[in-house]
Amino acid sequence: MIQDPEKFRTVTALGIAQTLAWASTYYLPAILARPMAQDLGLSTSTIYAYFSMALLLTALLGPLTGRIIDRRGGRGVLALSNLVFAAGLGTLALAQGPLGLGVGWGLLGIGMALGLYDAAFATLAGLYGALAKGPITGVTLFAGFASTVGWPLSTFLDAELGWRGACLVWAALHLGLGLPLNRLLVPAAPPPAPKAAAEGPESPAPPQAMWVLGFVFAATGIITAAIGAHQPALLAAAGASPEAALLAASLTGPAQVAARFLQFSLLRALHPLWMARVACVIQGIGALALLFLGGPAAAAFALLHGGGNGLHTIAKGTLPLAVFGPVGYGQRQGILSAPARLLQAGAPLLFGLLMEAHGAGALWLTTGLCFAAFAALFALRAR
Repeated sequence: MIQDPEKFRTVTALGIAQTLAWASTYYLPAILARPMAQDLGLSTSTIYAYFSMALLLTALLGPLTGRIIDRRGGRGVLALSNLVFAAGLGTLALAQGPLGLGVGWGLLGIGMALGLYDAAFATLAGLYGALAKGPITGVTLFAGFASTVGWPLSTFLDAELGWRGACLVWAALHLGLGLPLNRLLVPAAPPPAPKAAAEGPESPAPPQAMWVLGFVFAATGIITAAIGAHQPALLAAAGASPEAALLAASLTGPAQVAARFLQFSLLRALHPLWMARVACVIQGIGALALLFLGGPAAAAFALLHGGGNGLHTIAKGTLPLAVFGPVGYGQRQGILSAPARLLQAGAPLLFGLLMEAHGAGALWLTTGLCFAAFAALFALRAR
């Protein structure tokens, strides 16, 4: 556990802010895409196309954001993200057609580049260097509840205030909660250490590491984006009732947190490479269970998928740190994440089209990616 009070405060602030950031952006379309489309006379696929555009913008801006955090620290970048998130959500709430939607989702794409996990992990790497593994895991423990909090709260707000009111409430939370947390409780980063001193006499990274990690992050990113945007509908397509599908999907967040807590406590000595391999295997097993057993396996799928997601998130932050060290972490993380973000941009739309054509059979795509990523990880060795 984290004993340093300042470090604990930082992790808690970032964890709560990350929960808000993910719940109000990445997990928003799963609940609000349908009412948004109905109100504006558009198809749901059109809303997901705007969401894909936002993810594309996030991918393009990721390396630049990481480079800025490497040089200046992440506190200011994270605080700016809350302002951009609030502006984007407010613009969506006022949108009357394609132009307003485009501007709103574009702002959210910029905000996601400034304020989601990559930026938070780079901030922690700048603060704690090679010792950032524990704080990174701690932040993911909090933010693992983003879908568990975000989906029910967005559903409630939509029912009580409409989708526009829901966007305005999320915007207010960024200004009243997220901004103070990031600006006042996250410390300023120390000056960057000299590269030679920080890296040591020998770099542990094998030549193919960037390619392998880029592929693994892309494959797992597609899985996360595709299923995260459609999970309740996917479970229903597999044979679960709408109520059972929503209940099973709500288990994903707690499963993410449980897996992260297990890694943070009992398995904290487990190398990030082995953690990533385990995550691929359990997600693949969960997908096969749903494909062959149908609706009765909905809860098992949600638990295994969530547990795998929880471990993948930690590995995404800690595996590059273990392989390359802390120097240049932010920019490198942005480069490694760019292919994943680019492919994630089209994943919700593509997976939705596959579900329309093949129902739960669309899951064969993500199952294949699980095992392909597992195989690719054997090109690296734990050190």
